[in-house]
Amino acid sequence: MRKRMISVAAVLLLAAATVLPAGAVSVEIDSKPVTMDVTLYDGTSYVPLRAFTNIVCPDAAVSWENGQAVICKADLLVTARPGASYIEANGRLLYAELGVKLIDGTTKVPVRALAKALGASVDWNGATGTVVVTRGSGTIASGSTYYNADDVYWLSRIISAESSGESLRGKIAVGNVILNRVKSPDFPDSIYGVIFDSRWGGQFEPAKNGTIYNTPDADSVIAAKLCLDGASAAGNSLYFLNPSKSTSFWITANRTHQTTIGNHAFYA
Repeated sequence: MRKRMISVAAVLLLAAATVLPAGAVSVEIDSKPVTMDVTLYDGTSYVPLRAFTNIVCPDAAVSWENGQAVICKADLLVTARPGASYIEANGRLLYAELGVKLIDGTTKVPVRALAKALGASVDWNGATGTVVVTRGSGTIASGSTYYNADDVYWLSRIISAESSGESLRGKIAVGNVILNRVKSPDFPDSIYGVIFDSRWGGQFEPAKNGTIYNTPDADSVIAAKLCLDGASAAGNSLYFLNPSKSTSFWITANRTHQTTIGNHAFYA
């Protein structure tokens, strides 16, 4: 049975987003146009979960259970709860920054997150306003095989230690800085190495005062997994600081400000 009312969380999310009318965005799947009610929220294309799944992964069953949409087949389990900032697919967490939405009984999710869960790929044709989907495996590798346990362990701990009290988006941004440093030739090439980088007296206070070893809160573990699955809130930032607590302003004087989220300012 499909739910017929919009949750309070969904209403709030809708109010915060810029919504373009249905029909402003079209969809092609395997080069064939399909009729689908796509809505654009602040540049993110949302598709009906059931209709999209029925075309891209027709052997999967779609249902409504315990307040969430469920996609299920032998090698795939996807859940999408209205108001949540991610969908879960085989234990993987896929970011939905503006939230999963429930509109007139229809669950809508970001097309890129849902396509990834179903093993499909997505491109955007800006000239025609078309979401271009190419079907793939029909499933996604499980979290137990995709996530490196040590990476989740250390990334969740630095996120928790550095961003206690911050929003999920703020936690993701801190995780982005760590992963951006791993990719940068100017920093160590592992999460552990970045956190415990001892140059210039140490890079992160939690590594020096021992709070890095504290058990992370649940949202920090979620943020770590979202980051490892590509969630981005801080762009290419390599630095962050809390201006009200910082005693050194080398970053503000020498790096380019990217964004401010909660108490942290982020710099590339």
